[in-house]
Amino acid sequence: MPPAAEMIGSFRFSTGCLPVSERATAVRELRERGILPVEPLPDRALRVQITKWSLPGAGILSGRLCGLRQEGTRQAAADDLFLGLNLAGRSTALQRQREIMIDHGDAVFLSCAEGPFTITRPTPVRFIGLRVPRRTLAPLVAGLDGPVMRVIPSETDGLKLLAKYIGALVDSQALVSTEVSRLVAAHLRDLIALSVGATRDGVVAAQARGVRAAWLEAIKRDITANLEDCALTVAAVAARHRVTPRYVHKLFESEGVTFTQFILRQRLDEAYRMLRDPRFAARSISSIAYDVGFGDISYFNRAFRQRYKVTPSDTRNCAEL
Repeated sequence: MPPAAEMIGSFRFSTGCLPVSERATAVRELRERGILPVEPLPDRALRVQITKWSLPGAGILSGRLCGLRQEGTRQAAADDLFLGLNLAGRSTALQRQREIMIDHGDAVFLSCAEGPFTITRPTPVRFIGLRVPRRTLAPLVAGLDGPVMRVIPSETDGLKLLAKYIGALVDSQALVSTEVSRLVAAHLRDLIALSVGATRDGVVAAQARGVRAAWLEAIKRDITANLEDCALTVAAVAARHRVTPRYVHKLFESEGVTFTQFILRQRLDEAYRMLRDPRFAARSISSIAYDVGFGDISYFNRAFRQRYKVTPSDTRNCAEL
């Protein structure tokens, strides 16, 4: 059995299905179970929708919070550094009598070794919270020995990339893999370093690892969300992300696949799922092909047979048996 630090786990919770009268009790139970140290605020609407990931060398908490105070204790993880990013909404962080406002798009960066801290969210906030051990971030960032609590402005490039990367990963089933989870934790450290001030060597390392991974995940997510667009070209995708087409090509080449091959596989996989789904039984095969971005039905049939060794019709017929 791996040591506790290497354990991978996830937890999801929402007050959405609970009566308003039961939400405060349910939220306090999260604290009692050691899952989330929060306390409801009096006379405030209480809402919680969170996903929590524990990875080897990193912790991720993301979701929506409203009407509560989140606490961090020195005893819980004295070596940890914490970065809390507000994707939307405003909150207040307090540590050692110092209070700072975290506005929309901003983040707070602090050290748990400096003592207990609280983040108060009286109104709705969509957020990402990250914890990493100081010893893993110290080689990438200078000046972590003293007090570090500060605001990271929303326009910080590393922070923007971090938000994109987390957005693409929090729902990914790939995080159940220990090997991939370790790699994700390393990418997170790279992007945190860029956000808070990486050393020259840290910047070089982050560009080769975390930055590349963040762009690739963001572009993959863009592609899968726009498969129906027949004009989904590398130029169009690059323009949306403000990078060059050559950079997009290089990102995919690092995985041994071309941009065009990735799009083709995603479209074929989506068509395959739809053909086997009873909810789409009334839809014609050509209609499904068009819906996933194919403009040429003959090409769709050839590509489908080449990938799955069966025809689209046979795939649908087998699903109906």
